[in-house]
Amino acid sequence: MKPDSEAALADAIKSAKGPLAIHGGGTLGHAVEGAPLSTAGLSGISLYEPGALTLVAAAGTPISQIAKALAAEGQRLAFEPMDHRGLLGTEGEPTLGGVIAANVSGPRRIQGGAARDYALGVRFVDGAGNIIKNGGRVMKNVTGYDLVKLMCGAHGTLGVLTEVALKVLPVPETQSTLMLRGLDDARAVAAMSAALASPFEVTGAAHCAKVLEGGAVTLLRIEGFEASVSYRIERLKSLLKDVGAEMQVADAEMSSWVWESVRDATQMADLDGDIWRVSCKASDAPALAARSGAAGWYFDWGGGRIWIRTREGTDLRASLGSYDGHATLIRASRDTKAKLPTFQPEAHGIARLTAGLRARFDPRGLLNPGLMGPVTREVA
Repeated sequence: MKPDSEAALADAIKSAKGPLAIHGGGTLGHAVEGAPLSTAGLSGISLYEPGALTLVAAAGTPISQIAKALAAEGQRLAFEPMDHRGLLGTEGEPTLGGVIAANVSGPRRIQGGAARDYALGVRFVDGAGNIIKNGGRVMKNVTGYDLVKLMCGAHGTLGVLTEVALKVLPVPETQSTLMLRGLDDARAVAAMSAALASPFEVTGAAHCAKVLEGGAVTLLRIEGFEASVSYRIERLKSLLKDVGAEMQVADAEMSSWVWESVRDATQMADLDGDIWRVSCKASDAPALAARSGAAGWYFDWGGGRIWIRTREGTDLRASLGSYDGHATLIRASRDTKAKLPTFQPEAHGIARLTAGLRARFDPRGLLNPGLMGPVTREVA
């Protein structure tokens, strides 16, 4: 099914006799049992006010279309959403609804916030076919603010997004990246932590084994006016002069390419094995990576996000044991995903809360059932 209006989408959900597999562009590769229900027919930018830094678009609008409209006005999506197609081998186009539903956020999250932090308002259809509007077009309108956040990262299990209002930001004049070569994981995390704690407004901090030739490289991005970027890069060099690394500076063009590679996990795209994304405390990252037994990894968000490549079928959660964070299975065979859940199983108390939310918004258990947890129609 590919409804071409919000009303048609609501009718499709109301009349559904069984589970629905919700998707936008299909680039995230989730395999959910149910009749396919696409939001791609709901497309187009309905409002764009560059002076107010506000854009409203239908959920099925391709991110590329939004990026083009913003670029014409010197603006961008500040949360730098990942494009999963290279890593997952999927086709189609990433859509606004898919990005918001999955809270897809790239390297800039460490400084600027996640996708959910830029969502001002949403329209969606719940599992009973009700059309719900929540939030507004300006940040000060906080009516239903928590519900807007709730839809970000729910992966379509609480409702099907039909429209999203976003805050956008200007594109900085330039960017540059300080590259530190030769650091091990522990020293790299220490260097990234020092840079992020500095007043120099680092907008990206990653440690990658093979993003460039010549061994491990630690990346620190600075954005803004050209004179300010040059000044802050030099101050970062001074701050980190004792870490024992060879330092190089990437210009704007190279910096943009490097961070696109970090954002899209390009270095892992053509390699065999399963791909996991681990969220943790930055200080825990070196030890977690070491005990993962993985074939390879790299750090983003200053160490707070680890991309890990394991042998096919490996239960990474069992290898990592107990820690403050969670692991998401991003790429694996259908057989592996049948054995290992995509998302970290929730603690009992959290599971009861999420089951209650799903029972409230999707009482029939129709929307992407089983994707984020057991289907629950009643809560004791």
